[in-house]
Amino acid sequence: MAYITLEHARKHLNLDECFCEDDGYIAQLIEVARAVVEKAICHKLSDLEGEDGNIPSPLFHAILLMVGNFYSNREPVVVGATPAEMPVSYQYLVDLYRDYAG
Repeated sequence: MAYITLEHARKHLNLDECFCEDDGYIAQLIEVARAVVEKAICHKLSDLEGEDGNIPSPLFHAILLMVGNFYSNREPVVVGATPAEMPVSYQYLVDLYRDYAG
């Protein structure tokens, strides 16, 4: 199930309404980010859906953070920049739901 819509991601990325050239790419990033979060928490997101079909807000925002990271950093190496880790906020959000037994 798609928990993050293209509209959610575009708003998170602060994209101008007229700029739609990257929409296909962003849609792919949403799916990749969802898979990354599922791997990080050792659960399928569908197992954590509420009665309304939504996932917990921390996981929703973790996916958005990952989409933003992938969108801004399209290559694994950035020349001339100081290496930096993903913000602690992402790790904190996914750790709330990580299954350490799995």
